[in-house]
Amino acid sequence: MAELKDILYRVHITSTSGDMNIDVKGIAFDSRKVQPGYLFIAVKGTQSDGHSFIEKAVSNGAVAVLGEKLPEAISDKITYVTVKESAKALGIVANNFYGSPSTKIKLVGVTGTNGKTTVATLLFKLFTSLGYRCGMLSTVVNRIVDKDIPATHTTPDPIQINELLVKMLEEKCTHCFIEVSSHAVDQGRIEGLNFVGALFTNITHDHLDYHRTFESYIRAKKRFFDGLSAEAFALVNVDDKRGMVMLQNSKAKKQTYGLKKMADFKGKIITNSIEGLELEIGERNVWFKLIGDFNAYNLLAVYGASCLLGEDPEMVLMKLSALTGASGRFELVLPGSKFTAIVDYAHTPDALKNVLETIEHFRSGNEQVIAVVGCGGDRDRSKRPLMAAIACKYSNKVIFTSDNPRSEDPLEIIYEMQKGVGPSEAKKTLVMVDREEAIKTACMMAKEKDIILVAGKGHENYQEIKGVKHPFDDKEVLTRMLKMFTN
Repeated sequence: MAELKDILYRVHITSTSGDMNIDVKGIAFDSRKVQPGYLFIAVKGTQSDGHSFIEKAVSNGAVAVLGEKLPEAISDKITYVTVKESAKALGIVANNFYGSPSTKIKLVGVTGTNGKTTVATLLFKLFTSLGYRCGMLSTVVNRIVDKDIPATHTTPDPIQINELLVKMLEEKCTHCFIEVSSHAVDQGRIEGLNFVGALFTNITHDHLDYHRTFESYIRAKKRFFDGLSAEAFALVNVDDKRGMVMLQNSKAKKQTYGLKKMADFKGKIITNSIEGLELEIGERNVWFKLIGDFNAYNLLAVYGASCLLGEDPEMVLMKLSALTGASGRFELVLPGSKFTAIVDYAHTPDALKNVLETIEHFRSGNEQVIAVVGCGGDRDRSKRPLMAAIACKYSNKVIFTSDNPRSEDPLEIIYEMQKGVGPSEAKKTLVMVDREEAIKTACMMAKEKDIILVAGKGHENYQEIKGVKHPFDDKEVLTRMLKMFTN
């Protein structure tokens, strides 16, 4: 419980009506979660406008309402507060209500199109192995020490973030590693949080269904770095042409990592094989279990961040060399089968290209590469033909299938993908809407030593169709099919 005037600290208020000294028992931006004594924050969302539910929140017991405009019917028993941007106010209010938990833990954010989950997961595993009690908020799972909490978004809403940070502090966590999506920055989900460090992995074609333009997408990522304090560090991939853009106007201590250009944390690939990576970092050669050039960047980001957090470089490299990556990220399924099978979350053109180029690097040339690829519904449609073209360029055979079609017709999605396939490559493609049948067909087509890639869903254990999430796990299906066709 806190006084309303206290939890509005640092909120840019445009007007008030009513008693500002009332006690607030809880906060909510979903009217269905409002209980007696709550403050309701009306936020304009992508699907609905919270201002339409103010009356419902009041009937559920809200004693105060914060929004961008006053409702038509005003009660003299309710306190009303108006602001310019209620989404940003929500983050600040949540931080204040929960006692600014992010100032009591080392909060490190990871942003970029690809690599966020792997970097956040590796940081969590590394610092746990170094003896710290840690938390993680990621696309795959939210974790407090050894307890898993299902994740519904890449970055949770501000109330969830602060609630989870409080729980981490109760469990004596010293560090928290969080994925920061462009949506989270744009929607104010990280407002009010105190970050000790921020990492930028890369930026490529994605989320244009939401941001509309690539420039808008870049600006959203950059605002994360613009908001850092002078005490924080900003670590960026200098080999990405937008890396240095992220550092412009940032007050944070600016640091870089990379494989090609001069950087504060410089690496060089010595060996890159299906067994792992050997990197030269500084004057040390270290073997890692992760695979591919893209993971060389991820490892460098983790190494650099760890050093900036005050850890011993030798100890960091020793511990890091023993770690595996995140679930569903270039994950080998049933190693030892007669052919190599890989599941990866790649759902952008660049991510798919990275995975297929990595496969191209370690194949001998005699094997077939069979790719099972789809694109999600209700998402950026412009990347569909690009992903199909990339799949065809780097694969011997491609099966177009469903990903998460959501409200769209999966055949329409596949039709849009096929627009990226030229006549000469069309003959190497198949269309199988049923994803399980597509994976089964890939296994039936594969011969000994061939390579199967199932891309797009990675760690996900569901298939979303017409608003319903049906159980579906690429790894489980692929494992079952491998056993069936390799016995």
